Amino acid sequence: MIISVVTPVHSGGAAFLAEAYASLAAQNLPNGWSWEWCIQEDGPDVRAAAHLPTDDPRIRISASRHGGPHVARTLAFARSTGQYVKTLDSDDQLTPGALARDIFVLEAHPEVGWTTSRVLDLLEDGSTRSFEHSDPEAGLLPQGAAFDFWVQHRRPQIHPATLCVRRTLLALLGGWMALPASGDTGLLLGLDAVANGWFIGEVGLIYRKHEGQITAHPEHRAGPEWEARMSLIQDHAEALRAWSAKMPQ
Repeated sequence: MIISVVTPVHSGGAAFLAEAYASLAAQNLPNGWSWEWCIQEDGPDVRAAAHLPTDDPRIRISASRHGGPHVARTLAFARSTGQYVKTLDSDDQLTPGALARDIFVLEAHPEVGWTTSRVLDLLEDGSTRSFEHSDPEAGLLPQGAAFDFWVQHRRPQIHPATLCVRRTLLALLGGWMALPASGDTGLLLGLDAVANGWFIGEVGLIYRKHEGQITAHPEHRAGPEWEARMSLIQDHAEALRAWSAKMPQ
């Protein structure tokens, strides 16, 4: 059985891949499980292979035209084979046991479609701090809970960079929303509209903060583009919620 890890990478992020790989290589999975790493180069001249070992068959690299990270994630998903799909950005790192915890929850709770976990921000001076928002209680996230929080605060309470999703559910939603940013938030709210989630209380991701990331762009949190992104994300979630409400329970 396989858990697929999908990673978009552009030329500026390729240098961090070695640390991401080290965090993957250190994962101890349950008996009978293995991981594959589907890396999608977003545009030309990324050269991801130059930063990774050449003798690990679990690494699968492909390239595509530049479409942004969320398009690249979806293309990586298209090449994946695992029954569970885990996102990992090229500049982030998994903590020990992160994949095993995702697998355990999804295997033990068939009513749960996706998981997230606690995050620590990695600052440029090497120090870490807790994710800037307060976490929910560990355990079941009832369908609709993430949307209710997002509508009230206009931000997700849980970190979409930690998502692990059942393959069939991710295929139903078509992967990540094709936006220049916040496509992972759009996916999170889409998942929340149609399925229960689970919040894992242990830290599952070390999230690197640096000037080159999308979230550091001045238009990420304000302006016409932000308004358009937020409007579409809400419309998408509300449409899925309405569709889900009509489905037989």
